[in-house]
Amino acid sequence: MSVLVVRAGRVSAQIERRTAVTSLVLAGAALALAVVALCRGDAWDPPGEVLAGLAGHGDAALVVREWRLPRVAAALVFGAALGCAGSVFQNLTRNPLGSPDVIGLDAGAYTGVLIAITVFGGTAGGLAAGSLAGGLAAAAAVYALSLRSGLSGLRLIVIGIAVNAMLTAVNQWIVLRAELDVAISATGWSAGSLNGLDWSEVRVPFLVIGALALLLAALSRTMGQAALGDEVAAASGVALNRYRLPVILAGVGLTATVTSASGPIVFVALAAPQIGRRIAGAAGTPALPAALTGALLLLAADLAAQTVLAPVQLPVGVVTTAIGGTYLIWLLIMEMRRP
Repeated sequence: MSVLVVRAGRVSAQIERRTAVTSLVLAGAALALAVVALCRGDAWDPPGEVLAGLAGHGDAALVVREWRLPRVAAALVFGAALGCAGSVFQNLTRNPLGSPDVIGLDAGAYTGVLIAITVFGGTAGGLAAGSLAGGLAAAAAVYALSLRSGLSGLRLIVIGIAVNAMLTAVNQWIVLRAELDVAISATGWSAGSLNGLDWSEVRVPFLVIGALALLLAALSRTMGQAALGDEVAAASGVALNRYRLPVILAGVGLTATVTSASGPIVFVALAAPQIGRRIAGAAGTPALPAALTGALLLLAADLAAQTVLAPVQLPVGVVTTAIGGTYLIWLLIMEMRRP
């Protein structure tokens, strides 16, 4: 197996050559699709005019840089965050169903957001804090109920699905009990949408996601060893108990940050790690291909959401649900066929 070593001062990281090549291809595809997405407005604009506007020239500069670019950047960054979070939990559980939106973390983050909206008025800080608290509470509940099997195995997935169903019912009850204007806003927001995002709304989420991504990058070598199994990881000197807490916090933080900014966007975290793993031909679910695949998937879904019923813009969560539901059925069938 060919391995590349990347060094930055005293810090070094190893990456398989095929994974590196795959990541470059995915990054190039995401960049090309981003240019296409920047051309999409009320009508399709010429790429040359859009690129000139991106550089600050021409009549399209304001529209491209202040209206379209924040949305495209949010799709890329949020998609990468969801793909990375999915990779974290699928590695921890060693199960392709171990995704934040399947085991209840998205629903828990949304519960925290609803409480922040209905009780504390829904300030930006309150939404972020409520989303993180709800996601952590859901993760703690799933872990506590599945202690017998640890963080791996089908038991955790089943418990997570049950917690997800209960939290979904709680969320519906909160919406039904809220005032009409709050309920309408929360219901529309629950679909997950990038519509109308501007730089002021994404700047802080971008910084948080960047910090959490750096944390996961620092733990990437340990994550790769832990994905091989508890016994192998322990034999190689990995302190699993100390390793799991920061990784879980980072995974929940990524999911909660996206949820607080755009609402729960489902199935990207489920599908991206597995698609990235298969393209890269890697063992486990490496975070970099998962993140790049997530960015590509969410941007493609958002572009479809703007185009399918144009001039009406659908919430991107509607598109990811339609695609991801089919993927989930296929994945469940494959899991049931496993010996």
